[in-house]
Amino acid sequence: MGSGVWREDTFRSYSRRVGRTVDSSGRLAGDMNNQEMFVARSLDPILNPRDVLRECCDSEEHPNTVPVILALDVTGSMGQAAVEVAKQLNVIMTELYNKVQDVEFMIMGIGDFAYDRAPLQVSQFESDIRIAEQLDKVYFEFGGGGNGYESYTAAWYFGVNHVKLDAWNRGKRGLIITMGDEGLNPYIPGRKLAEVTGRPVPGDVKTKTLYKAAIEKYDIYHLFVDHNTYYTDSYQKTWRNMLDKEHFRVVTINRIGDTIIDIVKNHAGRDNVARGRVELPMASGISW
Repeated sequence: MGSGVWREDTFRSYSRRVGRTVDSSGRLAGDMNNQEMFVARSLDPILNPRDVLRECCDSEEHPNTVPVILALDVTGSMGQAAVEVAKQLNVIMTELYNKVQDVEFMIMGIGDFAYDRAPLQVSQFESDIRIAEQLDKVYFEFGGGGNGYESYTAAWYFGVNHVKLDAWNRGKRGLIITMGDEGLNPYIPGRKLAEVTGRPVPGDVKTKTLYKAAIEKYDIYHLFVDHNTYYTDSYQKTWRNMLDKEHFRVVTINRIGDTIIDIVKNHAGRDNVARGRVELPMASGISW
């Protein structure tokens, strides 16, 4: 996986094949809603995280891979934000390849481990039109619950425990960008995590503990999509207790694409040194 390069003409051909139009700026045209853009009604086997290891490998074509995990909140309130990512994908990738030629993207769908049937979806790392093809397979369950957060840190957990990056062998960190509109979850329930990933998890995984392990291997960002809701301030506070101003960004829907481009370019231009592996202890005794 991860071979090939992003080409706008290929994206235009793919878009025509699936009945979409690309405008002169390179964006998908029209006012599609989330149900029109994301037509999957169940978890696609290609995105099933159970018993898989995702790899981002250096090659002759891409000798210095820049691995990016882009995790989208696929609960009810976030559909239009993901549509905007899909509409701007060609613009994002075309701009990035002008500056970061070895960038490779994994797309994740993040839901709620308490309420959803498919709370985690994971694509392969890709560098060409397969990014768009796999993004189109994401299942919007439109779930979530009333707990004030979704299971965003599942992206961190999967990145630490179910991913292999050749960038680590070069002393570099990967990049994780999560995107959503609720608070930072305090933990992930281990029982459900084991069920979803197919591997034993000794107990519930506390966010503070998980962050310490994840930051050794990844540069971590969160894009908080501001809908101006009553709970916005309290939700943002949970993130600011963990991430600094650089790594926690408040965005409107029309700024998502530019913000992703900015983060990836800055990450690729930094040292981003990966440190030694940190053992990840599990929290126990917490009920969901």
